[in-house]
Amino acid sequence: MLVAQRLVKSFGDMTAVDGVSFEIAAGTTFGLLGPNGAGKTTTIHMLVGALEPDSGTVTVGGQTDDVAGRIGIAPQSLALYEQLTAEENLRFFGKVYGLSGARLSERVRWCLDFVALESRRNDRAETYSGGMKRRLNLACAVVHDPAVIFMDEPTVGVDPQSRNHIFDSIEALRAEGKTILYTTHYMEEAERLCDRVAIMDQGKILAEATVPELVAAHGGLSTLTVELSEAPPEGVALPGELSGSTLEVDTDDPTAALKTILGRDVHFSSVDIRRPDLESVFLNLTGRSLRD
Repeated sequence: MLVAQRLVKSFGDMTAVDGVSFEIAAGTTFGLLGPNGAGKTTTIHMLVGALEPDSGTVTVGGQTDDVAGRIGIAPQSLALYEQLTAEENLRFFGKVYGLSGARLSERVRWCLDFVALESRRNDRAETYSGGMKRRLNLACAVVHDPAVIFMDEPTVGVDPQSRNHIFDSIEALRAEGKTILYTTHYMEEAERLCDRVAIMDQGKILAEATVPELVAAHGGLSTLTVELSEAPPEGVALPGELSGSTLEVDTDDPTAALKTILGRDVHFSSVDIRRPDLESVFLNLTGRSLRD
């Protein structure tokens, strides 16, 4: 449905995006992840037509031109008119995309119900909570029923209830066959929502696959942590590193490592196994140093 091919964008001597390519199949959610300054925002600006690439192409449904009506954008910075009501915001954005008459009214009703704002339709957006504004932001992105939806950090600053509702909304859109590009700094969101994930840094795609495939390829070892209830018998060698009463073992088979410990007459009070996840992949690929 959406194909990016060898996108390049430079600003002076800095190359912000350097040969980025990926494809998002229809009816799937694709996560684009990366640290600050990785090039995600520049990439998205090219995908939606807000920025002309130096080279490379973007196609939506096989088309390179006149794609604006086929995409919807829920930006991280809320795109709402605070002095307008929810219904007025939706009507405005619907008209921008060419809706009118009965079709516009139908879509406004659908969107208000979709984001659970029907009862607040006549209240100004400035009176809404952060979560309500995020939901209205999403509604404005889909009022024209686009085939492809861009969601940039759609859960920033929302309460758990609104966050769950946004998750449910995204899953409902995917079930309807919508194609979604999703950016987030919350790895658990990407694990739950995304069919495929690309991790980007320094303008390049470092890896792209399903979450299980990424974890298997780049997640590293599991960590087995055992809290000893008493010192191990003198002369007994244990795997891993013992610090005080805490034994940590990095291993690709934590069950086997635990069996080894059990076989050496060691007494313990608790056991924890931390398996690699998408956050492990992200840090292994992009590093652990702070980004400003």
